[in-house]
Amino acid sequence: MISRPHWRVAAAATAFLLSTALPVLPALAQGGKPVRLILPISAGSGVDAIARTAGPALGKAMGQPVVIENLPGAGGITGAAAVVKAQPDGTTLGLVSNNHVINPSVFKSMPFDPIKDVTPISVLGATQLVLVVNPKVPAKNVKELVALLKAKPDGYNYASSGNGTIIHLAGEMFLSEAGVKANQIPYKGTGPMVTDLLGGQVDMGVVALNAALPYLKAGTLRAIGLCGDARSPVAPEVPTIAEQGLPGYHVEGWFAVIGPANMKPADVKRIHDAFATAFSSPEVVEALKKQATVIKPGSPEAAAQFFRAEADRYAGLVKKANVKVE
Repeated sequence: MISRPHWRVAAAATAFLLSTALPVLPALAQGGKPVRLILPISAGSGVDAIARTAGPALGKAMGQPVVIENLPGAGGITGAAAVVKAQPDGTTLGLVSNNHVINPSVFKSMPFDPIKDVTPISVLGATQLVLVVNPKVPAKNVKELVALLKAKPDGYNYASSGNGTIIHLAGEMFLSEAGVKANQIPYKGTGPMVTDLLGGQVDMGVVALNAALPYLKAGTLRAIGLCGDARSPVAPEVPTIAEQGLPGYHVEGWFAVIGPANMKPADVKRIHDAFATAFSSPEVVEALKKQATVIKPGSPEAAAQFFRAEADRYAGLVKKANVKVE
């Protein structure tokens, strides 16, 4: 039996952490009721940095004050539950990531259905993840790493930011696609995980690209391949895992905006358009590009389909990895 997950967004630590205060952003429309944007993760995490980067543009696009509030706990369930219980009037929203649809497969019981009890508004984009190894591991690409793992089954280990996190499942997905084995070493977050990767206590792991870049440039970590379906402009020399012989491998730290169930279509459209405008503004796109984050705002209908597909995909991985909560 595995202990309760210590959730961190696949997008993990960022080199561009902003203030962790809970700001009220400027409004254009006087007297507009504030919008409460709940982040079910800790201040300073990847999604938190993304929200605060786009915060000023979002307040401008919505024309009313926006309050960013961190409500971490229970793998993101605490914050999402606050969104689910709110009035569906468009004044309470949530910015969620992969764990939102992973939770039902990990926890024995849920206080709400993360798909049926929310209104999907938009999947806004994704942060690139990268598979890295400590330099002592004699592998420079996927082919060499797979050969090592096949030659010594269970002879290598990989770090994760906690049981059941997207970082854990990204590692499990690689092992599954490659048909190899390695021992998972779970950590309480990405900080201690990266520390031990640098120290060589663990051999490999998946981390956010923006967090890994300084170590890749310094040579203290080596990139095996990007986890997404395209190369990143901030590290164009790093090939994807898919292009190195594992075409079925694809995982990113995505983030999406949701509201309570039963929101009015007019409110959904208004909020969708405001988020799309804010996150597509040149200054936000450029700032997030430096964080290895790609912005591609999608429709509410596409978000609903995406949530269901991701839930099904991760359910299979969770079962195969035998991730459970006591």
